[in-house]
Parts: sequence; C-alpha cells; structure tokens
Amino acid sequence: QVQLVESGGGLVQAGGSLRLSCAASGIMFSFNTMGWYRQAPGKHRELVAQITSGGSRNYADSVKGRYTISKDNAKNTLYLQMNSLKPEDTAVYYCHILTPSYYNYWGQGTQVTVSS
Repeated sequence: QVQLVESGGGLVQAGGSLRLSCAASGIMFSFNTMGWYRQAPGKHRELVAQITSGGSRNYADSVKGRYTISKDNAKNTLYLQMNSLKPEDTAVYYCHILTPSYYNYWGQGTQVTVSS
C-alpha cells in the first residue's frame, strides 16, 4: 500500500523559510514524476513544483526563484525548500506522485501559513 506523509509545514512570517518533506512507502521514487501542489481556501489545487524521474524540474511562475524541489531516491523522500515566503503562499501543500501508468497518489497535506 502506497503512503505519502508530508511534514514541515507551520506558521512563518513573511520573508521566512520552510522546508517540506514527503516520505513515501510502498512505491519506488526512481521511475515516477513527483510534485508538490497547494490549495488555498476557496481556490483550486495548483501545481507548485514538479520533478521527473530524470531530474527535470518545473515550477509555477509564482514560486520561481523562491522554491526548490528535490528528492532523495535512497530515502524515498521528496523535499520542497521554500524561501522568501509571502502571505499568498498560505495554503495546504500536498505531495503527489504520478506513475508511468498515470496513476496518482496524494499525501494528506500539510498546512503552511505565512503571516504578514
């Protein structure tokens, strides 16, 4: 059974940093595309950052230059380093895996709140 467990969320002041982690079990990182999504109250879930099995990275325009996605295949853990946080970054952040057969797995989410 696949499980994704996020951690690292919390309350931070604008300009601060947080590092999210997503520990996966029951699935190998190596062959999948992984990403972080977020959903703010009253808004649709949006892709924040993505990393392919080959290591290519994509970012939403709103986070480029501030966020960095990375993974440790040996630890089966995905990370999101978030710097220069803004109040509009406040959301629940979800870890996501897309398998080569296009099956989706989601974590339970972790709350990030940025105060002004």
